[in-house]
Amino acid sequence: MLYDAYQAQQDFLAPLRAGADLVKAALSDTTLGPAANYWFRSIGAGAEIFSRAHMIHERPAFDITEVMVAGKTQPVTEEVALEMPFGNLLHFRKASGLHQPKVLLAAPMAGHFPTLLRGTLHTLLQDHDVYITDWKSGRDVPLTEGRFGTDEYIDHLMAFFEHIGPGAHGMAVCQPCPAMLATTALMSEDKNPATPRSLVLMAGPVDTSINPTKVNHLANEKPLEWFERNLIATVPRRYAGAHRRVYPGFLQLSAFINMNLSRHVRAHMDLFSHILKGELAKAEANKHFYDEYFAVADLPAEFYLETVQRVFQEHHLARGIYTWRNRKVDPRAIRKTSLLTVEGERDDICGLGQTMAAQDLCSGIKPFRKKHYVQAGVGHYGVFSGTRWQTQIYPTVRNMILSSE
Repeated sequence: MLYDAYQAQQDFLAPLRAGADLVKAALSDTTLGPAANYWFRSIGAGAEIFSRAHMIHERPAFDITEVMVAGKTQPVTEEVALEMPFGNLLHFRKASGLHQPKVLLAAPMAGHFPTLLRGTLHTLLQDHDVYITDWKSGRDVPLTEGRFGTDEYIDHLMAFFEHIGPGAHGMAVCQPCPAMLATTALMSEDKNPATPRSLVLMAGPVDTSINPTKVNHLANEKPLEWFERNLIATVPRRYAGAHRRVYPGFLQLSAFINMNLSRHVRAHMDLFSHILKGELAKAEANKHFYDEYFAVADLPAEFYLETVQRVFQEHHLARGIYTWRNRKVDPRAIRKTSLLTVEGERDDICGLGQTMAAQDLCSGIKPFRKKHYVQAGVGHYGVFSGTRWQTQIYPTVRNMILSSE
């Protein structure tokens, strides 16, 4: 009923948004100068705000067609290297025959699409042969494909590493850090030749009992049964994933927005002002951010509930009780893989120390193979995007990967 109610609201507002688009096109020509009719421009700007203030459920394009390598522009082709039920392995192949370290970038499966890491990916492509996990929205996966929980998530990561082959490096941003650590431990224990040479964990919840944030507190305010009863919905019949139980992306996004509601209201007021004043560059930057932010993906119910329980409520990795298909996961089995953990000083989603916990868990790794880095002055998103990621954090990541080649 929850998803049906949301869909009914979207259907009802669709013609109103279409009308707002027409008004915007007719009245908000932002190329006009200061002498343009202020009243009409205000109506046009308001119409644009209304038409844009909604969620979309299709993955935006990565739009990475070229990258600078050693001072020269190299064309980039996006290819599906391996297709699996709940996510594809994307390869961003360069036309040149350059030998660069292979990196699997594990994107968060937390209500947004992997394109949220577009900037991270583009920076990595300068010096690396990059693959990324392209997770699918739960509402687009037919029920016949079965369940998708934390076990299946690790299955996908293992399959991706094995497809890339020996010599790859692993990098996880935020949510997939525990799963990437577990995957590496299992592959290490099995002496799998595709075990990553190095592992970079960035702003991820390895041990959320350390320095808990508002997100962590919210996950522990209610028992798991409450989450299942109040936050899990069924995909409507019109979609490929009809009848699959999911944690809808629109609920996740609503929670994120409510955490910083004043900031998002202010951002849309700024957008109105930029459009009204004809400040095109500022308006486009704002639009680009929210086009990505409002693109939401549904999480399979099993994956969401198991993540809440294992990562946020019961801290399975930190307590040594994390399992994969009833097999205990032991991070101490990691011996030959180098480890870099990265955190942001002002991270209000993944608190300081939560990612660094992997350093102690991976006691089998020699000290010279381990490094921890804290970036001053950045929050959660600043760890993997923006100027400080590019100029300060990325060089550390690049050096760790290079030293592990």
